Parts: sequence; C-alpha cells; structure tokens
Amino acid sequence: MTFDSSAFRRALGSFATGVAVITARDPAGQNRGITVNSFSSVSLDPPLILFCLDKAALSFDTFRLADSFAVNVLGEHQHELSVRFATAAIDKWDGVGYDLWPGNLPVLHDCLANLACRRETLYEGGDHVIILGRVERLQTAGGGDPLVYYQSGYRSIGPNV
Repeated sequence: MTFDSSAFRRALGSFATGVAVITARDPAGQNRGITVNSFSSVSLDPPLILFCLDKAALSFDTFRLADSFAVNVLGEHQHELSVRFATAAIDKWDGVGYDLWPGNLPVLHDCLANLACRRETLYEGGDHVIILGRVERLQTAGGGDPLVYYQSGYRSIGPNV
C-alpha cells in the first residue's frame, strides 16, 4: 500500500453521501440504532438495499443477527438525530419519536423515507460487514432536503441548478 489510512479516508470523504439511521430490536427486545452513511440501493426487482456496519460497533451483534431492520433516511432538519445515533455512550432512544412496524421494528418519525427490510445475507468486507436487505415496506415524506455528509462534516445541498 502506498498510502496511509488517513489519506484513504480523506479520498473517500470527497464523495458526498446521505445519512441514515439503521434501527432494529435486539433479542432482549431493546431498540438499537446506528448512524450510517454507507447505504445504497442495489436492485429494483427485487427491491434490495445494503448498508455497511463496522465490526467494532457496540450494536454489531444486534444487526448481524437481526432478521429485520429499518433504514430511516434523515432530512436536513435531523442533524441532532444523526449525532445522537452515532454516539455510543448515551441513551439514544430517550425522547426520540418512533412507531413500531410489524415485527416490533422501531421506525423513526419525520424521516424523508423509512424502509422496513428483511435481512437477505451478510458479506465480509474487511473491518465491516455488508448487510443486504429486501425492502418489504416503505413510506416517504414526499419532500424536504436530505442530511448530507461530505469531507467529515454535515452539509446542505443548496438550491436546484
């Protein structure tokens, strides 16, 4: 390798991404959630998505073992929610509005989109796993600007051009 991990991280930071919170329930029935910006569509038919999860994440086992999970696509107004679910040492769910969808799946309020997914498979990806999910239910807000992450910070997308 002719570059270090810092240079690699900076290069990857040149790609703007949306921000989502992935939610699920652990085997004890507790809500779990984690902020990700490594979320992508995979296929329209069948409807498949993926997200990448750090193996060092505190909730790694919950998502690795969960049969279902939700992808909650955050709007620009949900910066605080993104930070909350990216932080390990707090009660992430205190005061957070959510509904329980079928299977007791926690789904966050006021998102641009919510997708309930059944886990299809997991793939090894270095220090992460790639979790592939089949979308079984969704809802969209019908408008609003996304929360965007670029060069290690939150950004606005600005007016349409």
